[in-house]
Amino acid sequence: MTLPLGLCAQLACIWEATAAKPGNVHRYRDFADVTYLDFLQSAAAIAPVLTKARRQPVGQTILEGVRATRRVVSTNTNLGVLLLLAPLAAVHEDLDLRAGLEPVLADLDAEDSRAVYRAIRLAEPGGLARVSEQDISVEPSLPLRQIMALSAKRDLIARQYANNFHEVFTSGVPALVLGLGETASVEGAIIACHLHLLATHPDSLIARKCGRAEAEESSRRARRVLEYGWPTIAAGRVALADLDAWLRAEGNSRNPGTTADLVAACLFVALREGRIAVPLQHPWTAACRHA
Repeated sequence: MTLPLGLCAQLACIWEATAAKPGNVHRYRDFADVTYLDFLQSAAAIAPVLTKARRQPVGQTILEGVRATRRVVSTNTNLGVLLLLAPLAAVHEDLDLRAGLEPVLADLDAEDSRAVYRAIRLAEPGGLARVSEQDISVEPSLPLRQIMALSAKRDLIARQYANNFHEVFTSGVPALVLGLGETASVEGAIIACHLHLLATHPDSLIARKCGRAEAEESSRRARRVLEYGWPTIAAGRVALADLDAWLRAEGNSRNPGTTADLVAACLFVALREGRIAVPLQHPWTAACRHA
């Protein structure tokens, strides 16, 4: 059964926010400035917007999604998610998702760029630095995919636009599916996907806020969790708890938010392609929970 786009998006965002991923907000942990409830409300807000994604430009979908989010929360909960889900949701349901995504990205134009810039200014994401070309403070003059390519080396979300969502399709989704089999739970699969992505790709938000060295350290610590045998080996579970504590130290400054956005995109792809069946054929939780 093919799920409606809005439902795929809402489930992906709710599941990503609910799972007890290290360093992120989830159902057991809030931040001082953003809560689990904020993420649930944001998921509900963008679902009807993404339902229209095939009938309007990608930039407009992103801008409308941020506007809808701002009506229910006061902080940036989902700009990265919208940047990833809007082009995915624009692919016609009869097409292979990855093959159909390439022409969607190729057709992005300067009007998409202008809409996305307005969305970014409204969302006010943290850690943005000035750049010499196409800075967020000026009106963009290039098509959106070209602008994203300028940031592809330093930003994982921008990189997805440049490489047809390579990390999502070839790294994140396989890790999610493998985790579902290994942990026999949806939450375990989400944590496995999160760890795999963090271990192999230093988080862009951590790099912006804390520097590249801290982002690389977060990757090293995530690799150690997997190398120590999480979730079946006790040493791996201890390493996961240590990673979680380190990420949350110093006021949650090392929040791996970009990794969480990529996980939401992986969940959307898995739901859209039927790799995770709904109603769920696996339990939600398992003994791997570290919180």
